[in-house]
Amino acid sequence: MSRELRERAILVGLELTGRRFAKKHATSEGSLEELAVLAESAGASVLESVLQTRAAPDAATLIGSGKIGELSNRVKALEADLVLVDHDVSGVQQRNLEKELGCKVVDRTQLILDIFARRARTREGQLQVELAQLNYMLPRLTGHGAAMSRLGGGIGTRGPGETKLETDRRRIHQKIKKIRADLAGVRGSRNVQRAKRQSVPLLTLALVGYTNAGKSTLFNRLTGAEVLADARMFATLDPTVRQIALPSRRRVLVSDTVGFIRHLPTTLVEAFRATLEEVRQAAVLLHVVDATSPQALEHCAHVRTVLAEIGADQTRQLLVLNKCDLTSDEPETRRAIAARLSGEAGGLPSVTVSALHGMGIDALLAAIDDALPEDPVRKVRFRLPHAQAGLLHELHELTQVLREDFTADGAVVETEAPESVIRRMQKWLMRDSSPAILGRGLTR
Repeated sequence: MSRELRERAILVGLELTGRRFAKKHATSEGSLEELAVLAESAGASVLESVLQTRAAPDAATLIGSGKIGELSNRVKALEADLVLVDHDVSGVQQRNLEKELGCKVVDRTQLILDIFARRARTREGQLQVELAQLNYMLPRLTGHGAAMSRLGGGIGTRGPGETKLETDRRRIHQKIKKIRADLAGVRGSRNVQRAKRQSVPLLTLALVGYTNAGKSTLFNRLTGAEVLADARMFATLDPTVRQIALPSRRRVLVSDTVGFIRHLPTTLVEAFRATLEEVRQAAVLLHVVDATSPQALEHCAHVRTVLAEIGADQTRQLLVLNKCDLTSDEPETRRAIAARLSGEAGGLPSVTVSALHGMGIDALLAAIDDALPEDPVRKVRFRLPHAQAGLLHELHELTQVLREDFTADGAVVETEAPESVIRRMQKWLMRDSSPAILGRGLTR
C-alpha cells in the first residue's frame, strides 16, 4: 500500500456567524460529513473533525491563532499527515497554516480536484482536470523574496532579471494556453459526434444529480451497460451515451454525467462545461436523488444551482427518487417521501425506484414516455434502392423492422416508425402505407 493511501487526516470546518458570511460560507455538520467521504474517496483515513466558530475568517490563518494552537497539538498527538479544510484557503493562509501545524494543508477545492485527477480516464477529462488545477494554482503562487530572483551574468542578462515567481506564472499561463488549444481539438471531435447524433431523430435523456445518488447504477439498469458504479464520490467523470427502447417502442439516448456537489469549484464547472453540454442538449433531465439521505432536499437545491449555472435549469425534469429499497416498506411512507421531495423541488413529477434491484423501473420508463414530446408511431413501408443501402441500417436502428423483401431494384421494408423518421424518409415511403397511429414516438 502506498503512502498516499495511508495518509491520516484531521478535518477542519469553519462556521462563520457574521452576517456577511453566514449564508455563503457556512460549514454545516452535513458539509463536514461530506468532506469525510471526500477524504476517504481520495484515499485518506479520517482521524477526527474540528469545528471553529468565528464571526469572519482570519486573514492570515483562516481559523485564528487560538484554534491553530489547539489544532497543532492534535496533529502531533494523532500523528496526522495532513489537515483538510472545508473552506477555500488562500496561498498565504495555506503557507502560514503549514508552517504552524508542521503538516500538509489541503482545502476542499484542492481535494475535489485531486479526486477528479484520479478518476478522469478519457483524454478530454484529463485535460479538463489539468486546466482546472492550473487555474486553481495560479493565484496561489507565492514568492520568497530575493531568494527567488534569477540574476544572470554576461551580455543580455544584467539587471533585475526575472523572478522565479514570474517564471512560474509565465509557464503556467503557457501551459493553460496549450491545454485550451488541445481541449478545443478534443471538443471539436465531441461536437462532431454530437452533431451526428442530432442528425438522427433521437432525443437525449441526461442523468443528473448529487454525487453518489446512484446515477451510474440507474444508467446500467436502464441500458445494460457496465459503467463503473461505485459508492465513492465522483466514480464517474467521463460522459457515456447509450440507446434504450421505451414502452411506446420509440428509442432515445441516455447520457450519464458527472455528479454534482455543494461548493463545486468554479474552475471545475468552467473546465467541464463542454462535458456538461450533454446536459444542456437533453430533452429531459432525470434528476436522481438519494431518497434515504437526510440532506436530500439540500442536495436537490445544489443540483438546481449548478443547472442554472450551465443554463439547463429550464429543461424539463423528472425527479427519480432512488434507493427506495432502503426506505420503509410501507407504500404510504414512500409516497410521503416522494411528495415532500417533489414539492420542495418545485413540484416536479416524481418516480420512486431502486436502481440496484430494479424496483419501479417500468414506472420510470412510462414516466419518461409521458415527459418526452409526442411523435406518433405508424406502420409503413419503404422502398429503398441499392444506392441507399445505408438507410436500411438506419431503419433497424431507429424503428421496429417487421419485414424485409429484397428485389433486383433494392429492398422493401415494412416497419413501425416514428413520424419524425417517416418525414425524413418521405422520398422512399410507399403510398400504400397505413395511416393508423400505433403509439407515440419522438419529435426533434
